[in-house]
Amino acid sequence: MKYLPALFVVLLVACNPKIGDGIRKNDLKKDVELTTTKGVIVLRLSDSTPLHRNNFIKLVKQHYYDSILFHRVIKTFMIQAGDPRTKHEGQAQLSSRDSLAYTIPAELRSTMFHKKGVLAAARRSDDVNPTKASSASQFYIVQGRIFTDASLDSVETFRLNGRKLPLAAREMYKTVGGAPHLDQNYTVYGEVVSGLAVVDSIANTPTTGRQAGDRPLEPVKIIKARLIGR
Repeated sequence: MKYLPALFVVLLVACNPKIGDGIRKNDLKKDVELTTTKGVIVLRLSDSTPLHRNNFIKLVKQHYYDSILFHRVIKTFMIQAGDPRTKHEGQAQLSSRDSLAYTIPAELRSTMFHKKGVLAAARRSDDVNPTKASSASQFYIVQGRIFTDASLDSVETFRLNGRKLPLAAREMYKTVGGAPHLDQNYTVYGEVVSGLAVVDSIANTPTTGRQAGDRPLEPVKIIKARLIGR
């Protein structure tokens, strides 16, 4: 009988093998819970963007996001976090540059749109990043706004260089809302499944304004990020 616990552990490990970077197969079927100073947000990662999914899981398991601030917040647009320098709240954080020494290749999917609540990767601009590779750590969650047909027509003409949005996407932007001008330019790799009201609360936080980096006047922190069962 004394050997059963060890055998049980061996069987558990065998049934839940590592797939790299400390990630186990069972981790891919878990959600990510962000406990913030404004409340709890639960994210579900997409299997159609495995590079971004696995990288995010790895950083969560390493406690990388614990104590990091939402350092850029724009009402009716998005909330952004992931810069490790913001753990030191006294430092000015104005950059969306890569925070780690690597980037993630873009995983742009024609079926994934910037509707309200999606999780997507920040990145450097096209002039220095023509392949649209993603920051390894910085992400944003879309709040967005509701659009009309006329305003979507304008987005297609002036922001998407004439590229037409699919009809299903247009209906989504007219009902759920979002940020359609980002489609096919930034990798979407998950979405909020619980806590949209928290996203709204963070997005509505007073900030320094565009000229000073859109930083919240009162710090909004990710207290803890962890994997949870679905």
